[in-house]
Amino acid sequence: MKCEQPGCTGTIEDGYCDVCGMAPAKPAAKAPARGAAAGSGAAVSASSPSARAGTSATSASRRTSSSRTRTTGRSHLGAGLVQVPSMPIRDPSTAVLSDAEVAEDKRYCGRCGEPVGRGRSGRPGRPEGFCRKCGNAYSFTPKLKRGDLVGHQYEVMGCLAHGGLGWIYLARDRNVSNRWVVLKGLLDSGDDDALAAAMAERRFLAEVEHPNIVKIYNFVQHKGAGYTVMEFIGGTSLRDLLKQRRVANNAKPDPVPVPQAIAYMLEILPALGYLHRLGLLFCDFKPDNVIQQEDALKLIDLGGVRRMDDALGAIYGTVGFQAPEIADVGPSVVSDLFTVARTLAVLTIDFKGYQSTFKYTLPAPADVPVFARHESLYRFLRKGTAAVPDDRFQSAEEMADQLVGVLREVVAGDDGLPRPAASTLFSPDLYPRPEAPDWHLLPSLLVASDDPGAAFLASVTATDPAEVVAGLQAHMLVEQNLGGSWRTGDPITAAPSREVQLRLARALIETGDSTTAQRVLDEIEAADQWDWRVAWYRGLDAVSRGDYATARTAFDRVWSEVPGELAPKLALGVAAEYAGDVTTAGHLYDIVARTDPGFTTASFGLARCRLAAGDRAGAVEAYNRVADASRAYLDAQIGAARALVDVGRGTTPGIAELTEASTAVSRLTLDGEQRAHLARDLLQAALHLLRTGAVRPDTRVQVLGEPLTERRLRLALERSYRVLARLAPTQDERIRLVDMANQARPRTLL
Repeated sequence: MKCEQPGCTGTIEDGYCDVCGMAPAKPAAKAPARGAAAGSGAAVSASSPSARAGTSATSASRRTSSSRTRTTGRSHLGAGLVQVPSMPIRDPSTAVLSDAEVAEDKRYCGRCGEPVGRGRSGRPGRPEGFCRKCGNAYSFTPKLKRGDLVGHQYEVMGCLAHGGLGWIYLARDRNVSNRWVVLKGLLDSGDDDALAAAMAERRFLAEVEHPNIVKIYNFVQHKGAGYTVMEFIGGTSLRDLLKQRRVANNAKPDPVPVPQAIAYMLEILPALGYLHRLGLLFCDFKPDNVIQQEDALKLIDLGGVRRMDDALGAIYGTVGFQAPEIADVGPSVVSDLFTVARTLAVLTIDFKGYQSTFKYTLPAPADVPVFARHESLYRFLRKGTAAVPDDRFQSAEEMADQLVGVLREVVAGDDGLPRPAASTLFSPDLYPRPEAPDWHLLPSLLVASDDPGAAFLASVTATDPAEVVAGLQAHMLVEQNLGGSWRTGDPITAAPSREVQLRLARALIETGDSTTAQRVLDEIEAADQWDWRVAWYRGLDAVSRGDYATARTAFDRVWSEVPGELAPKLALGVAAEYAGDVTTAGHLYDIVARTDPGFTTASFGLARCRLAAGDRAGAVEAYNRVADASRAYLDAQIGAARALVDVGRGTTPGIAELTEASTAVSRLTLDGEQRAHLARDLLQAALHLLRTGAVRPDTRVQVLGEPLTERRLRLALERSYRVLARLAPTQDERIRLVDMANQARPRTLL
């Protein structure tokens, strides 16, 4: 079989080409959609010295459920939300080090991690020798020199860098069009663990095919040492990017802008997810191992990659990035994701002590302005680096989806432009009540399509909560062939459908049966303590009972579990407003409305909170966030007009506010009753301002087409009351409105 690699003339023998070493082309697992890429960028990045953490490889996560997190595809870097500077490809020949030495403070024993090769009493340390602690031989001297021919085809051009598994060399492939390749050597040719790791790469990494992962071409031996042959990536590592930013900032730390750093992680997470689906763990993710080349990001240095079922192989990682459970239970999917969160933290803040004081934790938001400004980012990082593996994100897809939501919030806060997007977990915002918060109108949890009860729930058409409860109970009893019932309080086991249970809890809350609703939620939580939807419904139950403190605690937990979702922030704002905490409520409403104006509930809530604080202009701005295509637009404009002339709070309105409100109302398409109600309010406000002397009569100023004089305003107000009287639903209301009209009319002799 002839090799199909471009420029290669070899043939396939024993599964691999006898010239280039590549396996024959075959269909690869479909990788997640990738995007353009981002970052800034220098040469092939080499790992900084890494410490092996142990030999166990059992999974660190014992969760039985990820609490239903669905994902959406993304087509380009940062979900199309971030522009990141492109980085030109570097000439490979310029990447070679002129002086291939490992700094003494970077020399560690490859077996026990003890510092080695250090100088004393002014004498330089030895680059080769034996570890004083474990006796293992070490060598930091390059084993290859320019001109060496490795594997009878790779001509060495020089050293690129030194990484956790040894020196990295630049070479030319004489057998395949003189293409540039990278040879990754071993830290010590006599280290059995390092040799085993390299051999493992040879067995399975040659078949890894993903646009964001460096390609492995071959594995060769030379003079008793092994070398992995891989694609040359001529760009800049994220670690070098941080160094460049520091140099440009007069040697002071200059972290990567938050949106740009998030974009990097979103580009790489699909690659980690791809490895996880192949049963592989990366183990040593960090800024050193990500390179930007033009508009693409690549995951490099696969020396620490291992199979999930490998319980004996050595584990490689880096202090400050590695999860705390690695030494005891070994790596897992969630420990890989831990390193992603740590990398994002290192990129976005001046993270002093991340390898010591904060080796597994994060500094408090009070000490980090970026965390204080972007609370959802902080909560995302806190979840990603949770001490208990089961408390973290459980898949790269789950992590990426929440990170996209965080990114939308961050960029909307930075430039003020909304970034709306449909949620995979919550329904869209419902039509709000302009005058007050209403927990009934909070978004609903979407039903998971793979749940056994999904089809049944889709057939439920009842809207009355009591009818819904009866229908769900009957369904559960039939499904489980039970004789008890919720209403009689007889015990009932957990239903096979989690979604049916959750829908029942919601219906019970709406009927006011909090006791039974809590029983349902207790059963769900007993089966899966990580299902954050239980906290969502506990929050709804608490707010329905007026227990706003409990509701806020519950919704706060949901925010921490799904930090990229807007619904928990909206719910927390509603609970805070109910409790009278308009400052907190306004802050949360602002985040939601700024990120997605489609959440009109947030815009109305923000307006109410600002008006309560006497911020008339702020309230008008909040109302104006509602798009003219929204069905809430009319109510928002009416609210803005009323806010302009509100005389009860804040500074007293003037002629400018009266004119603006009048103009706004004149533009609106209103029915007779709506226009009469709004006219009454504006005219009453104008009369109040005249009588109190806040404004002076002025025939040049028009209020709903009437000059700003008391007589003309009273006549107009009288007409508004009489219109409302004709439309009144009861005789008593009609009489009351006629009396109001008579009181409003100006005094006359007739």
